[in-house]
Amino acid sequence: MFKNYLKIAFRNIARHKAFAFINIAGLSIGMACSIFILLWVQHELSYDRFHKNADDIYRITVDFNGFKAAVNPAAMPPELKMKIPAVKDFVRFSYTTTHVFEMGLKKFEEKRTFNVDSNVLNFFSFRLLKGNAATALNRPDAVLLTEDMAKKYFGNEDPLGKILRMDNKDNVTVTGVLENIPANSHLQFDFLMPMSAIAQTNGDLKNNRWDNFNFYNYVRLDKGLNAAGAGLANVEGQLDKIYKEHVDEKVLKNVSFHLQPLADIHLHSKLQADMEGHGNIQYVNIFFVVAIFILVVACINFMNLATARSARRAKEVGLRKVIGAGRSQLIGQFLGESMLISFLALVIAVGLVWLLLPAFNHLAGKTLSINILDGKVVTGLIAIALLTGIFSGSYPALFLSGFKPVKVLKGNVKTMGGNRIFRNGLVVLQFVVSIVLLAGTAIVYNQLRFIKSMNIGFDKSNLMYMPMTGDMWSRQDALKAALKQSPLTSDFAVSGDLPVNLNSGTVDVDWGGKDPNNQVIFPNLDVNEDFFDVYQLKLAAGRAFSRDFKGDSGNYVVNEKALQVMGIKKPSDAIGKPLALWGSRGTIVGVAKDFNFKPIQQAVEPLIIRLNRWGGIVTIRTKPGATEATINALEKISKDLNPAYPFSYGFVDQDLANSYKGEQQMGSLFNVFAILAIFISCMGLYGLSAFMSEQRTKEIGVRKVLGSSVFGIVYMLSTGFTKLILIAVLIAVPLAWIAISQWLQGFAYHVELSWWIFLLASLGALAIAWITISYESIKAAMANPVKALRAE
Repeated sequence: MFKNYLKIAFRNIARHKAFAFINIAGLSIGMACSIFILLWVQHELSYDRFHKNADDIYRITVDFNGFKAAVNPAAMPPELKMKIPAVKDFVRFSYTTTHVFEMGLKKFEEKRTFNVDSNVLNFFSFRLLKGNAATALNRPDAVLLTEDMAKKYFGNEDPLGKILRMDNKDNVTVTGVLENIPANSHLQFDFLMPMSAIAQTNGDLKNNRWDNFNFYNYVRLDKGLNAAGAGLANVEGQLDKIYKEHVDEKVLKNVSFHLQPLADIHLHSKLQADMEGHGNIQYVNIFFVVAIFILVVACINFMNLATARSARRAKEVGLRKVIGAGRSQLIGQFLGESMLISFLALVIAVGLVWLLLPAFNHLAGKTLSINILDGKVVTGLIAIALLTGIFSGSYPALFLSGFKPVKVLKGNVKTMGGNRIFRNGLVVLQFVVSIVLLAGTAIVYNQLRFIKSMNIGFDKSNLMYMPMTGDMWSRQDALKAALKQSPLTSDFAVSGDLPVNLNSGTVDVDWGGKDPNNQVIFPNLDVNEDFFDVYQLKLAAGRAFSRDFKGDSGNYVVNEKALQVMGIKKPSDAIGKPLALWGSRGTIVGVAKDFNFKPIQQAVEPLIIRLNRWGGIVTIRTKPGATEATINALEKISKDLNPAYPFSYGFVDQDLANSYKGEQQMGSLFNVFAILAIFISCMGLYGLSAFMSEQRTKEIGVRKVLGSSVFGIVYMLSTGFTKLILIAVLIAVPLAWIAISQWLQGFAYHVELSWWIFLLASLGALAIAWITISYESIKAAMANPVKALRAE
């Protein structure tokens, strides 16, 4: 019996090639899109789960009056282990640091370097390929590097025991080689060095400070601790208690610490001073829903095309029933055909995924792969094919097997009213998906364009920067003189950091009339006198720092947001007011208009700018069209003054663009999948238009005989779709509005939702529908009525 079903299925595919092609193509594209999305979703959800003790590891985070950060005091973890029995172990990571490593003629600047506690390899499950995990970081001059870095510096030689020159002054010994860090780890690094290497130079470690938050701290808790219950809350309460034992509550009030599960860090971190590269659980949920939508739309496409061919198979069903076939056998036959098509589509979909995966990885910024020999992958793919086959084939199987043989063999094949309602419901669902995706695509595009073109308070174009390294620190006068001599580099400023993503901040700020309970964190920025001119910052009142005022080293410039915190209504009223930062008293001489110095997802915070001529970054405003020449001039200056260090530079606008790289990737993926989903919907609409035309062939013939025009018939066939679209609009617009509003809430600054976007999306869906059905409608309207009425 099965062999017979299979043979009939292949015959039907061969006999109706066009319908089979549309069926298989629609399902293949739908499955391929879903596989791509599910691969991405699975990758995002897999972060940090490869660690052996992942379920027991937590990162300590801090909430300071709503200011949430990922960093803590370095002194906290050792005392937690000593005083809290549930804390079994800990490890600390410093901020990422930049070092220059040298081996022979090979010299490179490396930015992904951490100092860590020596037990890091026992705490986390990073695989050590060479060396002893227990002792690799015991010596202060030790360094661990990944296998890629080992090849970069030592080629095919064994790097163990070899010496690397660091920062042109220190020697470090390679004590281990790590396997390349998995892409699904939130900790990404190339070099690890022991905490003991900085124990005497880092003030936080040397002085056991509790009031500085500069380290990423992780703890491993007792396996018996109930993370979802009171156990975790109890530990968090002890964190707060221990912290308050070391810090005067009058200095730091309302500080609370929390334990963030390791597996939640990648997708659930909206923290300041955090590591780069985190994902967003909202995007995971959005794309998972999109994957389901695309697969459902593909199945609806199959259903509509199957019912469009129902009249052609009606007599086959009637004959089978007359000779004794039961309904269950017919259902089995039609489900078998849908399964065959589904598995054929799966094979093609897997081929498409394999072929297009490099392009998808480039678009998504990932390194995803699919191993069809993996049992879990094969099981998942088979499950997708089975579910797709059953879901898409169930309605046609039930519908076709329900034909009455007497009516069928007399040629009286009519659809039931309930069937029409179900089919129309499927069409409405397709339009709902199309309208939501069209509206979403438009909003995502507008938001990304808004981010790119938004006025952030300074002119970010043509701003090039060079970090000061090595001998530049001791030769700053010579550096500034060299920069001034060249017309390409003379327009420069020196600052302690770039106003792109400031992580520094303090509550140790005082002014006249300050409420003792006011403990807002103030980020701060050190700049020289040229900073305001180079960045083209605007002032709301007062003046910027100037070489004409010798006392400016004790003065401050604040932004407008700082005035709100200080309770000063007019910018002009702030000029001359006293202000103290870290106990250093001075006077406010200027108020800068608010500008974004953090990613656009965050609102502008109060900022204090102070004069410091010996910063760490040189920013040059290049002349239009002279960027390449400026790079060459700057490289020459760097090599002349700092020959032991490689020249490095960057652009402010590129750094800003990188801060919303995740949104750009999400927008690109969303646009691609939205277009494909709409394309699959069009195939389904085409199937339904073919079905309607086939069912109303005789009616159209009669109308033509009675004088109806082609336009009149096309209008008649299209009217029903317009009603369905209106129903879909009523459902889709509120859904799209809610979903898009939630996405936009993730941005401190975003476009406003306008009614015309949803109107255009609705009109776009209507236009797509009309274009899709126009071919079959016009074809039916222009057909010879004699052929349609020949059997009457």
